[in-house]
Amino acid sequence: MKIFKLAAILSVFTLFACQPKYYIPNTQQVTMFSDEGDANLSLNLDGNQFELQAGYAFTDQFAAQANFSRFAPRDTENGDGGSGWLLEGGPGFYKPFGDDLVFETYAIIGLGAVENHFPSRADSINFPQIEATALRFSLQPSIAKMYDRFSIGLSSRISSLNYANIKGDLIFDGVDQVAFLTENKSNFLIEPAVTARFGTEKVRFQAQYGFSFNASNTEFLQNRQYLTIGVNVNMNLGEISF
Repeated sequence: MKIFKLAAILSVFTLFACQPKYYIPNTQQVTMFSDEGDANLSLNLDGNQFELQAGYAFTDQFAAQANFSRFAPRDTENGDGGSGWLLEGGPGFYKPFGDDLVFETYAIIGLGAVENHFPSRADSINFPQIEATALRFSLQPSIAKMYDRFSIGLSSRISSLNYANIKGDLIFDGVDQVAFLTENKSNFLIEPAVTARFGTEKVRFQAQYGFSFNASNTEFLQNRQYLTIGVNVNMNLGEISF
């Protein structure tokens, strides 16, 4: 089945490298709304990340979305690893064109945190680690085409990513990571993505593949591509009867 093929491909991208990571892109919520009362729910994951997403169309033009992402890969055999989380949300505008094409754009603000720990490099005094909080401001336009059993969307997240409360004592490959992250605490990201859904009218499997380009620092320690799979529910709440 296609979903298992996607999972096999996914494993190539979700291996946790033995170096610090300060940013992991999360799935972009492409709501594909067409009418007031539309609601969107998604559960997405990859080998290291778990995500919950929800959106709602308050009028025939304006909507909002909220997303939570938790990044918690398994530590390596020597205990090295890292984790992080992101909570974000914001308002948006959508405009249907006919019955099967929709344009939307969201203004999203996100708050999160990241930490990296490397006990394999510890000595009798220090336990090398680093942690920081992060604030991300994003503009996310997209366009989507819907069919009876399939839908596809093209989106791009343009973000300002900023770190604060940076602390720790991690030295990695001879570089003081607190100094590195402090010097690179402001980042400009461009993240194009494609989202595909297939299934029934209301419930569909979802896969999203995207890239993350750091325009301010090409050497920034982050993931530069991702692939997530999940389940999406998209329905109009006004059509539900009890």
